[in-house]
Amino acid sequence: MRLALFGLLVGVTALTLAQHSPYAGEATHPIKSLSPKEVEAYLGGAGMGFAKAAELNHYPGPRHVLDLAEQLHLTTEQTQKARVLYDAMKAEAISLGTRIVEEEQSLDRLFAMQHITREQLEATTNRIAVLQGQLRVTHLLAHLSMKEILTQEQIEKYDELRGYTAPDNTKSKEHQRHH
Repeated sequence: MRLALFGLLVGVTALTLAQHSPYAGEATHPIKSLSPKEVEAYLGGAGMGFAKAAELNHYPGPRHVLDLAEQLHLTTEQTQKARVLYDAMKAEAISLGTRIVEEEQSLDRLFAMQHITREQLEATTNRIAVLQGQLRVTHLLAHLSMKEILTQEQIEKYDELRGYTAPDNTKSKEHQRHH
């Protein structure tokens, strides 16, 4: 009896999973390939993880540096440079993000019309890929430039404040030596 009940449960679960796509509920999105949050992030110039390689390798981001200006003891000159860097990066990111959203809308329209060709598909997705690459470069360059503005001590403090390092590594190193 237990085995039959288990088999029935497995069968119902498999049938339920087969019927529901992870895309369920997304057919009503204005742009099918982007969630509303993604559209908002692109249009707002958000980082979206594009600079993670820099951020996690001791290249601080200008927005977060400005947020932590007091704790990092930024000079007036450093604050001004960080602001200029952030504003320029954000303006470029918004421009590129807007173009990405427009291209995604175009791709969505082509599929919605049910007459997309291979050439249209390749051209549109290639434009999107180039724009996404340019957007990532924009974010990464801001991190690269930010590192030149800060002192090594400020970068170490930034990493600590952002949770990328232990507050005092000497204790953990000493602990590891004894174990």
